Amino acid sequence: MGSNPLFSKRNVWAGLLFGIGLAAFLDETIFHQLLRWHHFYDQSTTDVGLISDGFFHAFSWFATIGGLFLLADIQRRDGTDWSRWWGGVLVGAGAFQLYDGIIQHKLMGLHQIRYVENVLPYDLVWNISAVIMIVGGVYLLKRRQKKEDPSHE
Repeated sequence: MGSNPLFSKRNVWAGLLFGIGLAAFLDETIFHQLLRWHHFYDQSTTDVGLISDGFFHAFSWFATIGGLFLLADIQRRDGTDWSRWWGGVLVGAGAFQLYDGIIQHKLMGLHQIRYVENVLPYDLVWNISAVIMIVGGVYLLKRRQKKEDPSHE
C-alpha cells in the first residue's frame, strides 16, 4: 500500500476505536463480571452498579464494532496498513486504561480496581501497563512514519 494520508489517518482511527473498545470490553468482562472486583459505578446499590456495567458494556461494543467497520472499509479500498492499525490499537487501549485508572478510579472515584486494604500495587500495575501500551503504539506509529518519510533515507 502506498503512503496515502487519507488511509494513514483512517488506519489509526480504526485502531484507536478498536483499542478503546477492546480495553473497555476486557475490563468489563474480566474485572466486572468474572472477578466481580467492582462495577462501573460503585457509589450506590448493586442494582445501579449492574445497570452502569450494562451501559459500559454497550459503549465498549459500539467502539469495537465502529473500529471494525472502519477497518473493513479500509480493507475494501485496499488501504490497510497493519503497522498503523496496531499502533492505533495499542494507543487506544492504553489511553482508555490510563484514563480509567487516573480519572475514573482516582479523580472521579467511580470505583477502585479492587477493594483491598492496599490498592497501590493494583493501581501501579494498571497504570504502568497502560503507559507501556501507549509507548508501544507510539513506537509503531513513529517507526512507520520514518519509513514513509524520504528525508530519513
